Amino acid sequence: MAYVALADKDHEQHLHDPQSFISKYIWSQDHKVIAVQYSLTAIAIGMVALVLSLMMRLQLGFPDTFSFITPDEYYQAITLHGMIMVIYLLTALLLGGFGNYLIPLMVGARDMVFPFMNMLSYWVYLLSVLVLCASFFVSGGPTGAGWTLYPPQAVLPGTPGIGGGIVLMLVSLVLFIVAFTMGGLNYVTTVLQARCRGMTLMRMPLSVWGIFVATILGLLAFPALLVTGIMLLLDAVLGTSFFMPAILSMGEQTKTAGGSPILFQHLFWFFGHPEVYIVALPAFGVISDLVSVHARKNIFGYRMMVWAILAIGGISFIVWAHHMYVSGMNPYFGFFFATTTLIIAIPTALKIYNWVLTLWRGDIRMTVPMFFVIGFIFTFINGGLTGLFLGNVAVDIPLSDTYFVVGHFHMVMGVSPILVIFGAIYHWYPKITGRMLNDTMGKIHFWLTLFGTYAIYLPMHYLGIQGLPRRYYAMGDTSFLDESTQAMNAGISVAALFVAVVQLLFLFNLFWSLFKGKRAEKNPWKATTLEWQTPDNPPVHGNWGPELPVVHRWAYDYSVPGAARDYIPQTMAPEDVPRADDSYHGEEGEHQ
Repeated sequence: MAYVALADKDHEQHLHDPQSFISKYIWSQDHKVIAVQYSLTAIAIGMVALVLSLMMRLQLGFPDTFSFITPDEYYQAITLHGMIMVIYLLTALLLGGFGNYLIPLMVGARDMVFPFMNMLSYWVYLLSVLVLCASFFVSGGPTGAGWTLYPPQAVLPGTPGIGGGIVLMLVSLVLFIVAFTMGGLNYVTTVLQARCRGMTLMRMPLSVWGIFVATILGLLAFPALLVTGIMLLLDAVLGTSFFMPAILSMGEQTKTAGGSPILFQHLFWFFGHPEVYIVALPAFGVISDLVSVHARKNIFGYRMMVWAILAIGGISFIVWAHHMYVSGMNPYFGFFFATTTLIIAIPTALKIYNWVLTLWRGDIRMTVPMFFVIGFIFTFINGGLTGLFLGNVAVDIPLSDTYFVVGHFHMVMGVSPILVIFGAIYHWYPKITGRMLNDTMGKIHFWLTLFGTYAIYLPMHYLGIQGLPRRYYAMGDTSFLDESTQAMNAGISVAALFVAVVQLLFLFNLFWSLFKGKRAEKNPWKATTLEWQTPDNPPVHGNWGPELPVVHRWAYDYSVPGAARDYIPQTMAPEDVPRADDSYHGEEGEHQ
């Protein structure tokens, strides 16, 4: 256990203190400002992805109605929507946003260990977003190769965005990975080296554990995407043949030979499946903290939760080829990857049981964050159950290219983490801004979003079983589809438009509350973790004033028998705990 002893070294605290507006809010080295920069940029590019998804739904729900949506633009929208949501929104917001804001505050540090590199990571991320957006303005537009960018299609003539579009996409991905690596090294080093006195690993909140393990996954998995992107870039620009076999294109023999498209799939999905947990593990950690705070009960099975996070992280590296069952793999490999896919469901299920058991007989406060917690648990269970179908080779092959996969993927990787993000924003907004979000608008936003997303994605499972193929611009005359298919597609599109409009209420709440919201108490949720114990609200630069906090207990001392109140902050020593009577003699160690 290493400590950063800055309490008596005030000059170190001021090494990168902001001296002007620019150094405070633009070229800032304060982890809290960088977190807000990451979050606002991710939300902004996420709105672009939302508009692209609406374009797709308009075409699918009402084909031949909107002349401005051409087949090329449809496939470009699919590609950009998928890539933005998975990489530039979810990964950047959960790790760059929440990771940056929460880690130093939750472990009792003044800032990230490498503040300048932290600042640099944001600006390289912003550059990657701008390069991606630039692809909208080059000749031919952005790439339409699909968000997985499979070669040889991605770099062959006839694919939308061939040339500038695919090159800018790959350059943007490389820049994003550079930004992630700089930020990720900061997160891991800060957790390992900058914890305050008393903050052992097994006293860390589960939010920190989730972000910490997800960052390690990213540092191990993103290099696979980095080399894949560079190799595909060379195939596209210099005509190399890393992934390009001898092939006829437009009736002519290409100059490429000897490359392996299957190699690309292996490399991509070696990154791609850990990426699911790079998004999921921070969400799991955040949901664990929210459920404990708003149910006023210690998290059930803390050590089990930590080991489950570690197990999920480890197993996630040996399940990647379940995305490749239709690529023609050896049945023995199919059996191996189907088995590991089912095994990884075990620690994931343990976490769900622990959340439910934490709620069991808790003093549940039906706050807006708790609404999103419960919505997440239901949604993740629904999405996870459909994943069990797709993990089985014999079932996956007929369902692989249907809307069943779209429904499953969005329930697990789209709706679930976004519900967590909403819950987390409602929870930590008072800490970030010093004001509360409007409660009524929050509850309306939750219910309309939850029912709206279920109206979008639950019918997709039925459509997939019916055989409706995904990635098609228009279905045409198809005798094998039920007559209700098109009506259901139209209903899904209407629901998608409705959910998109509802998010404007959330954005209005976000900005209206910044100026007009009710002023927040220092600890409005009566939480135990360190971020709520800062001397100032919102925290100032350096977080803790002249002295760093000292931790005496774990992060989940809620409703402790014999205590005078239903929460005991981590900074409170055992002898300082106010007692309801003299009959309580338990030690905080029994909860750890």
